[in-house]
Amino acid sequence: MIAIHPIPAVLLLVGVAIVVLAGVGLIKLKTPYARIHAAGKASPVAFLIAGLGASIELGWGAAARLAVAGAALILTLPLAVHLLFRALHRTEPDFDPPVDEMVGTNADARRHRLPNDAPPPSV
Repeated sequence: MIAIHPIPAVLLLVGVAIVVLAGVGLIKLKTPYARIHAAGKASPVAFLIAGLGASIELGWGAAARLAVAGAALILTLPLAVHLLFRALHRTEPDFDPPVDEMVGTNADARRHRLPNDAPPPSV
């Protein structure tokens, strides 16, 4: 049986919990933008917390490799998420979620109406 220390075990479990919450967010969130946001924000945090736990347990050599992997993730993930957002925005021109959900239906109707449509009634 392999014994693991309690602090690395807690850190690994916290990292796993964050990944599970991000997975729930991918299933439950309605818009593709929100789904990408949930996955893009949770993955580096979960990796860094779990990597910290793994580096405590595995020693200096593994800690150095995990630090390099964490730095690469932190440096490249914002660009990757931005490119995903951009590709989504360019491929689905009809899907443009409202900036503020509290605006109401008139703003949505104004934004999505065709040029030949009559303007919506004012409130």
